Amino acid sequence: MESDDACFEMGRRDGARIPDLTRREVLVAGATALASLAWVSPAFAADEGFRVSEATRAALGESSLLYVSPLHKNGSESSCHGEVWYFVDGDAVVIATAADRWKVRAIRSGRDRARVWVGDHGPVWRAGKRYRDAPSFLARAEIDDDKAVFERLMQAFAERYADEWSKWKPRFDKGYADGSRLVVRYTPIEE
Repeated sequence: MESDDACFEMGRRDGARIPDLTRREVLVAGATALASLAWVSPAFAADEGFRVSEATRAALGESSLLYVSPLHKNGSESSCHGEVWYFVDGDAVVIATAADRWKVRAIRSGRDRARVWVGDHGPVWRAGKRYRDAPSFLARAEIDDDKAVFERLMQAFAERYADEWSKWKPRFDKGYADGSRLVVRYTPIEE
């Protein structure tokens, strides 16, 4: 009978043969696997806390826009709809918007629910109702004062919206610094 060491050298303990890999091959395979996870930005990777459908999750990885409508206290949609840039941060989508805009005014007036559609149909005034066929979810809205979230947003926007970012970055920086631009977090609560 062979010793345990001989079984390990041959492969698995039960004697089944596994391919012999060099340390380098194992390290390269592991690095490749990690790199492939990084390729799908953490902002768009499947996050267990982000409880939306696969269609919505896929749309979040592909689309450059969200369409947002605050909800009235009775649950009906506001007449205010708008398209916005976003990034996924943990279990929520995060945007930056002017402090005097309806998204912020709704939250400050106690209307902390919104309907969020994911898809790129152009400006809302040109999109008509097409965005309503896009994947969507009901979200709890809140102003996020965490500077680290703003910094993650800025990094994500620099990568995702690279063609336009040089124009918008100074406005975001200045607005956040002087309080005229805020970060809003939309956390899904149901599809």
